[in-house]
Amino acid sequence: MIRKTDGFALLDLLFVCGIIGVLAAIGVPRLMLASQAAGSASAIGSMRALNSAELTYALTCGNGFYAPKLTTLGTPPPASSAPFITPGLATADTVTKSGYLIQLAADPYEGAPATCNGLAAGTAGRGFKASADPNTPGNIRFFATNAGGIIYEDVASMFAAIPEVGEPPSGHPLIH
Repeated sequence: MIRKTDGFALLDLLFVCGIIGVLAAIGVPRLMLASQAAGSASAIGSMRALNSAELTYALTCGNGFYAPKLTTLGTPPPASSAPFITPGLATADTVTKSGYLIQLAADPYEGAPATCNGLAAGTAGRGFKASADPNTPGNIRFFATNAGGIIYEDVASMFAAIPEVGEPPSGHPLIH
């Protein structure tokens, strides 16, 4: 009598698991790199959006002065329902988006007048600085911008060192 076998043998199952393990070992690092590249592109887009929003704010609402916080840019002028930046960037003064910590600051200038969206006199700035610092391990792409409108990249955070106008002490221009 010939015995008929159906199904998989233990050796077949181990072989398939081994192949899946090898493919995963090859694919996961590539997936992580793709995720970091997407996060970096989003951070650069956020820096562009902040440059545009600050310029629009200074020209239309800030009487030539810049907003000191993300939430200030998220407050629309009284005659409009549209804020200067998207709600995703205006939820707090420091926002986490696409694996990056986005922050904005401007030193208050005593001579700045009150703005159209409720910012008190003397609190707007003559310049601003913004940064996007990664909060995922292994990502070493840090971005920053200021009133000059140039986005800079470095391998360390530039937020503390970047001036509100002019070049930072480290990093290189990414986009003009």
